[in-house]
Amino acid sequence: MAERELPPPAKLRKLSVVVPVFNERNTLVEVVRRMRSVELPDGVDREIIVVDDGSTDGTRDVLRQLGDSTVRVVLHPDNRGKGAALRTGFEHATGEYVLVQDADLEYDPQDWPRLVNPVLQGKARVVYGSRFTGERRNMLFLHWVGNRFLSLVTNVLYNTTLSDMETCYKLIERSLIPRLGLRAERFDIEPEITAKLLKLGVRIYEVPISYTGREFDEGKKITWKDGFAALWTLVKYRFRD
Repeated sequence: MAERELPPPAKLRKLSVVVPVFNERNTLVEVVRRMRSVELPDGVDREIIVVDDGSTDGTRDVLRQLGDSTVRVVLHPDNRGKGAALRTGFEHATGEYVLVQDADLEYDPQDWPRLVNPVLQGKARVVYGSRFTGERRNMLFLHWVGNRFLSLVTNVLYNTTLSDMETCYKLIERSLIPRLGLRAERFDIEPEITAKLLKLGVRIYEVPISYTGREFDEGKKITWKDGFAALWTLVKYRFRD
């Protein structure tokens, strides 16, 4: 279905921010503080949905003190993966647009206005924040190669020109999400979202964001095995109805 056949983009009145969390006790308070402090454009409210995916490091003790009228906490009894946490968060979202925010401080909520502006200007219904066009803490070479390779595969398979398919910062019109039929449980949710948006005919708008990537000794969780899963996901959905 081409984008021109979709209904007009929804007006942004409320931004739902979905935060998947697994064992992020050390960064959670700070990321929530930053999310609360973001100045959104006039007329745009926010709701923050934190989905704890079976944390075992004391994260839940922290969450008990963070929930309020703007921060809703949803708990998974067991660890199921980032994809499962995002799907749960999407189900609880009530805003016209949904934004994914990781809890590890790699992505700065002060970049939210950059993502929101193309929507407010009527330029896009899906906006990605690209780590490769803004200021950033340099990644390890193999991480850089893996990310660029997966973006290249996406571009070849889906006839697009994305610079950062694997970015966390995905701002999506909420009405599109049920049409994607998301199934991923783990990190393959990133390529699944992108592949299905592109197959739906939605053109993705990119904006530069800042990025401060962690390494494994700092708590980074994605591994090379997830890269192979992402590659398979891109190929699978390209040729599946």
